[in-house]
Amino acid sequence: MKVLVIGNGGREHVLTWKIAQSNRVDEIYVAPGNAGTAQIATNLAIDSCDIDGLVDFASKKEIDLTFVGPEAPLVAGIVNRFQDRALRIFGPDSKAARLEGSKVFSKDFMGKYNIPTAEYRSFTLPAEAVKYIKDKGVPIVVKAEGLAAGKGVFVARTEEEAIEAVNSIMIEERFGQAGERIVIEEYLSGEEATVLAFVDGETIMPMLPSQDHKPAYDHDQGPNTGGMGAYAPAPVLGESLMNDIYDNILKPTISGLREEGIKYKGVLYCGLMISDTEARVLEYNVRFGDPEAQIILPLLKTDIIDIAEAVIAGKLADIELSWLDKKAVAVIMASGGYPNNYEKGKVITGIEEAENQDNIIVFQAGTAVCQGNIVTDGGRVLAVTALEEDYQSTIDLAYQGVSLIDFEGAYYRNDIASKALK
Repeated sequence: MKVLVIGNGGREHVLTWKIAQSNRVDEIYVAPGNAGTAQIATNLAIDSCDIDGLVDFASKKEIDLTFVGPEAPLVAGIVNRFQDRALRIFGPDSKAARLEGSKVFSKDFMGKYNIPTAEYRSFTLPAEAVKYIKDKGVPIVVKAEGLAAGKGVFVARTEEEAIEAVNSIMIEERFGQAGERIVIEEYLSGEEATVLAFVDGETIMPMLPSQDHKPAYDHDQGPNTGGMGAYAPAPVLGESLMNDIYDNILKPTISGLREEGIKYKGVLYCGLMISDTEARVLEYNVRFGDPEAQIILPLLKTDIIDIAEAVIAGKLADIELSWLDKKAVAVIMASGGYPNNYEKGKVITGIEEAENQDNIIVFQAGTAVCQGNIVTDGGRVLAVTALEEDYQSTIDLAYQGVSLIDFEGAYYRNDIASKALK
């Protein structure tokens, strides 16, 4: 079997790594990939948003199955284009991808189908947004309406911060067209967690619950990022709460989409706020999370190819998900300055030494090869992932791996998964 993976981040490295474990797969291509995927697959000089180029390659190469990592090509309709050419592809079509591509659509959808979420309003005029902020008071959350690589959400503790967020998104156009409209919603307190599920349009199979760490610095301080680390399973989501999430969030989401004439196939990501044993939806994503994929997929025992084929065929009910009885922790090593300005091209050392330790895997994200060296090529550079029997041992092992790796300006949070210990 020939498989194509689309994307170039840590999520795509772990997807490629997982696919390579299937004895059904003969060839793997990654477009465009990174220095990590190059070690286990063939990288292609095709951008992840070059849908014409990707369709043409998959058709000419007779690719049997394609996995889409990032959200942008999904929102742009890559699944529709592949299906038009009778090419099998794992992911939701453009209508379903609006759950992530448009925060206004997703919030209106949640309101219509009584899915628990924060109170909200959307705005196209900055002055009206500022007036609403002054009327509502702080803390409050300001979000760019469209795709912003996980950086378009501002949790404002003061009125000045909220107004600055509005100006940054709408007037300074920090996120381009994604900020032409904004969503302002009530601030929810509690503990954030993530539930991903495989979905074939009817059957919903939740994965292990996980917890991401969005803020850049320890103790959840600093600006939001794409994620500075994650761990699974997250004890904040016990069996009873997972049942409630299935009944009150996952099922109504998929059945609501069917009511709208949308058959959702792929991975559904629910970012949740947990407070007083209640879960409310912060956001939907329409693909594997990053860095959640770097902890969930190493714990998954079931062949990812079997799952993807069952989803596409509408036969997910025939699959049984099986998991390792271990904990997983991933610590993101980022470029100095991320999530704002940072430099590229810094030589990375110690990856091989870290991977020589038992139960450590280093998933590469923002990396490239230059003159025989692996160098930094993005904001989030590496996800150092550890698997062990208990949380403390797993945390210790992940940071042991981090200590063996170095590049100029590297920084990381020191408290990933500390909430699990509580």
